[in-house]
Amino acid sequence: MRILFFSRLFYPHIGGVETHVLEVGKRLVKKGHKVIVITEKYQSNDESDNTMGEVEGMKIRRIDAGGDNYFKKFKIWRELFKLKQIIENADIVHCHDVFFWYLPFRFIYPNKKVYTTFHGYETKFPPSKKAIFIRKISEKLSWGNICVGDYIRKWYGTRPNYITYGGVEISNIKYQISNINIKKLKILFTGRLEVDTGTLIYLKALDILKNKKVSFEFEACGDGSLRESVEYYGKVHGFAKDLYKYIEKADIVFASSYLSILEAIQRKKLVFSVFDNPLKEDYLRMSPFSKWIIIETSPKDLVDKILYFIKHQDEKDITVNKAYEWSKKQTWEYVTKMYLDLWRIPFRYSYNNTGSLEI
Repeated sequence: MRILFFSRLFYPHIGGVETHVLEVGKRLVKKGHKVIVITEKYQSNDESDNTMGEVEGMKIRRIDAGGDNYFKKFKIWRELFKLKQIIENADIVHCHDVFFWYLPFRFIYPNKKVYTTFHGYETKFPPSKKAIFIRKISEKLSWGNICVGDYIRKWYGTRPNYITYGGVEISNIKYQISNINIKKLKILFTGRLEVDTGTLIYLKALDILKNKKVSFEFEACGDGSLRESVEYYGKVHGFAKDLYKYIEKADIVFASSYLSILEAIQRKKLVFSVFDNPLKEDYLRMSPFSKWIIIETSPKDLVDKILYFIKHQDEKDITVNKAYEWSKKQTWEYVTKMYLDLWRIPFRYSYNNTGSLEI
């Protein structure tokens, strides 16, 4: 099958959507499908951001989408018309959030199968009527959709065919639960350094820990407008490609996005997540792993929970183990199967001689 993905950004850019598209795409290639990703050029001086390329067997076409303004969508459509043959030849078109890219072609090719994955939410709360309307149009004009999180059903009125929370690479390494270092607590933040990810709440919690004379070492894997503020508390590594290296040496992890949470609990780490509005609260509490992570909105309550689990490490171990057992089933193979089921493409499991699952 010839599968065409639309994604605003893609590898080597690092982010949740980019990782999702990469991991699903490379497994589809291994299955024998041809995958093309159409995405924006985002760094014109980056050699890895050439107009054409290949990543993990996927063909990449990068378009010059211009700046964020009213005319951007028209420029995107103009660029896509230059790639009309790719769209025409595709058996499946799948849009990752950006269904509007495909909008004109939905009417040019009315019988072509097109699907959408709704990955996230707008950073402004509450969601605007325009944002909800665009989601509904995207849903209505798609043959089916996948929602990353059940909260999307509630806040945007979307009726998902499938719900996912992303996936993780299952390692052959047997991770051991380590005791929290009482003498110097090692804290890792993963994600965008922005207000909507709870960064300021986490920083206020660090201030409280300092005032309580709790010794800690803080690191952050991420980037954003609050980077300078975060650097006051510890080392900022940017969006690290070797994130697991930092997770493994942490005692606890601050994370408020699905993929970051999954990556931490798969490494048997206790996760602390925060919210600052009702949508983000539902984002966290409506997830199947909510009972195994710590969810708070107050910096003081967050610190109280940290200190509680330092004193009750047996309870921490039980929580971490339950989260880990759930995470073992959240593989990228499972997510890929979801896509194939959505597209009604037969999917077959096979097992190699080590007992590992392959597709």
